[in-house]
Amino acid sequence: MAMITDRVELARRGHNDTLIGRLPSGWAVLGDVQVLRGWCLLLADPVVPSLNDLDDRHRTQFLCDMARLGDAILRVTSAERINYEILGNSEPELHAHVIPRYASEPPERRRLPAWFYDWDAAPRYDPETYSELREALQKALLSTPEP
Repeated sequence: MAMITDRVELARRGHNDTLIGRLPSGWAVLGDVQVLRGWCLLLADPVVPSLNDLDDRHRTQFLCDMARLGDAILRVTSAERINYEILGNSEPELHAHVIPRYASEPPERRRLPAWFYDWDAAPRYDPETYSELREALQKALLSTPEP
């Protein structure tokens, strides 16, 4: 099984400690590496290869859920804006990165994609360290109305 499929299975069983919550199109989770505090992903469920493999209704739902997760991140963090990325090159299963960007980032980094940060030096997700953030995001998602 691929990484996204594994994560979705863990979320379904309630064993994914990065889990924020269930959205109509999938699972909101915190990133394993917190390059920027609050980096989240939306994992499609059911798992499909790409956005183009969804019909119009499910595609629209996934994109709305992605923005809804971004709204929650904005409310909970001091992020200035949210970057959204759907890649799928190394993990060819639909998932979106929902990335907070901060005014406090070094000026030379603020204009670059977040992928240019040093991932080896970035904090790893830890359930205790990020429990307050995870709980705040859960509450924010619950208070964000569905479209």
